Amino acid sequence: PSIVASHERVAFSVPSYFTTNSVHYSGRCLLKSYIRAALKRDEVVHVLGFEVSEEETRGDLDGSCAERLLFHDGYKDPLGWRKSASFTAHQFNSQDLTRILRQTQQPKAPVLVIDSLSWLLRHHDPVAICRSLQELRRGGAVRTIVGLLHSDLHNTSTVDCVSHLATAVVTLAPTSQGPLAVAKTTKRTKSGKVTQDEELFSIQGDLTVTIHRTVSQAGKKQTEQESSEADPTANLTFNLRLSDTEREAKEKVSLPFVFSQEKKSALLHKGQRSGRILYVPDANDDFDQEDPDDDLDV
Repeated sequence: PSIVASHERVAFSVPSYFTTNSVHYSGRCLLKSYIRAALKRDEVVHVLGFEVSEEETRGDLDGSCAERLLFHDGYKDPLGWRKSASFTAHQFNSQDLTRILRQTQQPKAPVLVIDSLSWLLRHHDPVAICRSLQELRRGGAVRTIVGLLHSDLHNTSTVDCVSHLATAVVTLAPTSQGPLAVAKTTKRTKSGKVTQDEELFSIQGDLTVTIHRTVSQAGKKQTEQESSEADPTANLTFNLRLSDTEREAKEKVSLPFVFSQEKKSALLHKGQRSGRILYVPDANDDFDQEDPDDDLDV
């Protein structure tokens, strides 16, 4: 899964991808670039459109791929008030989505693009949205889920909750270098490993993405290295270190509950299968041979 973002994020695949953007930079061009790339790979793409019309979504896309782009129009009547929508926000659940995706005949699972997750999150419980996305990923009805998220419209907990579902999150931000923008990509592997990359990129008129260079992380790595090499005991008012003499004395101390060599030999000795109980009375024992149960209150 993956995501894209700018303070927008595009996120979410089975793989999931999320793209996040903000008011400063829109992630929709990057989202359309991903749609174009998926169509060029001969994949079937389903678009849940809530924020822009079908005409705008198909704009700038190659006409030869148009038949593999299936637009589910939630833009004209997103809440179904006029009873004229082909898709409404109320249908955003794993059962309805699976049924819609499987209506078309295709040799492999399609790509699902959500434009945008922010619209759904503003009209539905975020927990329900996350549950539907998780069920859809596990159901096998989609190959990849890609969603656009306007991160500055939501609180941090909502953004983190949705982003946690994605295998990749691309957060977008503008630069002072004209058409160039910064994409910070966070990827999560199945083992739990997280990697981050920052790249300067631009999007051409035909929606192709050009990577210009990777943003240097030298300063950050140097700071982390200096932090890891710092001595945490340097400014303490007491000493946590042992001298050679103290260390030698410590190693000579016999630890409790450690078997001596004699006990180990006795336990490991292969003798006859018999046992004995040895009892050595001490000076305080008061034992009467004639009445061994004298001490019992019977």
